[in-house]
Amino acid sequence: MEDNTKSHTDLFVGMRPSTRTNLIVVCYTPEGEFAMLLDREGPLEALLAAIRSAAVGRGSTVLLEGEAGIGKSSLLREFAEHVDKDCRVLWGWCEALFTPCPLGPLQDMGQSFDPRVAALLDQAAPPERLFPALLNVLQHASSAIILIFEDVHWADNATLDLVRYLGRRISLLPTVLVLSLRSDEIGADHPLTHVLGDLPSASVTRIVLEPLSPAAVAILAEQAGRCAADLYRITEGNPFFVTELLASGATEPGRVPDSIRDAVWARLSRLTAGEREVLEVISIVPGSVEPSLTRALLGVEAEALVDQCVARGLLRRDNQGDVTFRHELARQATLDRLAPTLQRSLHAKVETALSQVLTTQASTLLSRRVHHAAGADDGARVLELAPQAAAHAARLGAHREAASHLAMALRYVARAAPELTARLYEDWAYEAGLTLLVYEPVIEAHHRAIAIWRELGRIDRIGPNLCRLSRLHWRRGEGQPAEDYAEQAVREMEKLPPGSELAMAYSTRSQLHMLHYRFDEAIDWGLRAIALADRLGEIETRVHALNNVGTALLFAARPGGRERLEESLALALEHEFHDHAARAYTNFAECAVVSKDFVLAERLLAEGIAFASRHDLDSAAQYLLGRQAQLRMEQGRFREAETIAQGVMNLVRLPMVMHLPALTVLGTVRVRLGEPGGLALLQQALHEGLATGEPQRIVPVRLALAEAAWLAEDHSAGHEQLTAVAAMDLDNFRSWDFGELAVWWQRCGMATPLPESKVQIPLPRSAELRGDPLAAAAEWDRLGLPYEAALALMQVRGGGTGPALARAVTMFESLGARPAAALARKQAQRLGIAGQLPKSRRGPYGTARRHPLGLTRHEQQVLALIAAGMSNKEAAQRLSRSPRTIEHQVSAVLGKFNAANRMEVLLRLRGEPWLLSTADALQTVEN
Repeated sequence: MEDNTKSHTDLFVGMRPSTRTNLIVVCYTPEGEFAMLLDREGPLEALLAAIRSAAVGRGSTVLLEGEAGIGKSSLLREFAEHVDKDCRVLWGWCEALFTPCPLGPLQDMGQSFDPRVAALLDQAAPPERLFPALLNVLQHASSAIILIFEDVHWADNATLDLVRYLGRRISLLPTVLVLSLRSDEIGADHPLTHVLGDLPSASVTRIVLEPLSPAAVAILAEQAGRCAADLYRITEGNPFFVTELLASGATEPGRVPDSIRDAVWARLSRLTAGEREVLEVISIVPGSVEPSLTRALLGVEAEALVDQCVARGLLRRDNQGDVTFRHELARQATLDRLAPTLQRSLHAKVETALSQVLTTQASTLLSRRVHHAAGADDGARVLELAPQAAAHAARLGAHREAASHLAMALRYVARAAPELTARLYEDWAYEAGLTLLVYEPVIEAHHRAIAIWRELGRIDRIGPNLCRLSRLHWRRGEGQPAEDYAEQAVREMEKLPPGSELAMAYSTRSQLHMLHYRFDEAIDWGLRAIALADRLGEIETRVHALNNVGTALLFAARPGGRERLEESLALALEHEFHDHAARAYTNFAECAVVSKDFVLAERLLAEGIAFASRHDLDSAAQYLLGRQAQLRMEQGRFREAETIAQGVMNLVRLPMVMHLPALTVLGTVRVRLGEPGGLALLQQALHEGLATGEPQRIVPVRLALAEAAWLAEDHSAGHEQLTAVAAMDLDNFRSWDFGELAVWWQRCGMATPLPESKVQIPLPRSAELRGDPLAAAAEWDRLGLPYEAALALMQVRGGGTGPALARAVTMFESLGARPAAALARKQAQRLGIAGQLPKSRRGPYGTARRHPLGLTRHEQQVLALIAAGMSNKEAAQRLSRSPRTIEHQVSAVLGKFNAANRMEVLLRLRGEPWLLSTADALQTVEN
């Protein structure tokens, strides 16, 4: 393919509707349309080479082998379209009839062959007359002839005799005899095997079709407008399964399209009763079946039948001897054949067997046992096993799986004792609150748990549920209910002797004070929580409270904050408190961004996002991404900030507080870039922020709106926003927030002085306020905030105004900040120094559209192939690079993702799909 077909604007890939098992994509270029066969270029060339040899009198037999649905017919149809027009292509089929039609393929060719042969067929002439007549026609043909016998594994004896007859003479004929067969349908004792063994090897070409590659499956999914996630895994690249699954529109897990189910059932009907039984029993087990489990389910005598199923390609065995279905869809279709009563009895048998075998892996078997207990509808067993499985999953950081196990137990909650019922609701609500973007059911579950605990007189268990309700309402932006539940938790727990529940209630009060910038109260309640936790030896509450106190101290610019946050994070990681660790990353990273310590912020955000993704903490991951977008905005990387923030906002179910950082950034960068919708987004952020009552959700938005008004020279709108901020409790502002307010107050020429505050203003802000904007710009440059430096340069007055404005315009235009650049030019024109500015640039401003994680173009290509499931070896072949180069690039990708392995990269991409779409890497790889 020429390079001019590779650009995103010139190439479109669409599915050709002419084939059932579709391997062909149609590409559109400026020069026209052309077809491309996915993963079948080599086999197609082998077929074309055979017909070229036949055209000069050297015929051959071509065996086209592969499992059912591998795309043999699609390849043959494409082959037929590529042969010369003077070449005759004749088709015939063998059918899976109880009594096959004699010479079925030759009968299909019928009148399209030679009249003499057709007449002999009509007369049912014996082979000794028919075969020589056919041979004579082929010998005297004026051009090459292709005879295609499809599905010869179902051939009748007469057809097999014909294959042997022609195959032994084919090398002297201008003929290609193409035999398609399912390799999984024939064994050593199949009649076709003996026939093929009789053919001269020199005139036989074997073509074995392999499954589609992960990249090819991704292309088919993309052109069908569907997500490729898990598609390769459940289909193993079988084209029939892939295209039927895509065409069916099936999105429900476990749902098998009717076409696939019917094909699998037809295959099963042709097996022996013993083979069917083996497959039916094994189908009850998702994944692989260990040898010991196989023996427990089927007995030692069934091993021969298992071997037969493996030989047929229905099952496969790995190096450890574990057996699994060749295709997950085939397993599901086989399972669908079983009556519900049989399924339940088999599930019960498997669960019993699992409890007795592999005892050394008891903890890892819990998930499987829960699955089979539920399949057996054994409620008592589920209630016993599911909480254990959930606890095991939670310890490993698989909180989504833990929530799923507990949800399974809740199906049988009517059979549980009251205390177990309360714990199930409480534990499910906790795990679901961490991982699922649903809140009403979680809140309701906490209330149910509280009601049951009250009935049981367990007041101590009420406190933790109230604290969690406080946090849930806070995440939804419901500030007052959050405070009410926190206060209720303290009141309820103070009725009891001091315990860990009271310590956490104190820490929850500290957290809410910190979030509302009531720093003295936050520190006081936090220290109370730490003192009680230390007395009780309670580490978890210490971690939580250290976070609150450390954040309050840093926000208030007091000493000791960083040390407490570092201790909180270290303890959380050491003791595997996943939720607390994510929260420590969040607050520590926000403090670093706000205080312009970008080196620290980069590290904490990278580690925190990777940690949250690894442990199914989706809400925390998205909140951290919002802070990463804020960091990119501060660094002047507006397009990256916009991409990241928009990705967060695309998750419609994300609770309000968790998307507010991203929403604020998205509105701000669009205002700065001069793109439509920025003001509306900021107004939305203000509306949501006001509902929380938290200054950190309100102040940055009002200041962004004041900046937008200043850029538009809308003085009244700017004054309105600044006046509203000044009416707040300025003594409890973060120093950087108060400094920004003071600067905008001065820039907007407010008529009255800004109310005084005890808050100390940071250096770059104080420099501008004291009349030295050049010093402010230099400090902003040192900190790495180019947009702020350019804004400061716009405040220069006197002899240096012209050069300062010229530099500001250059910086704004390099950032794509069109409104600020336009305002600077307008200011220069008013001052009569427009001639000192650089010439206006036409067209869009040059903007660095680099990858949010800093991946190079080659690394983005490698990332695309990682997402497609390719190994290093496959990636090296696809990209024509050395394996060592690919290994280094994969390591670089893992490093920039802060990931330990490929799976963690895929987990990250699940929550941040835009990391793949920020460049046209896939386009380059596919072409």
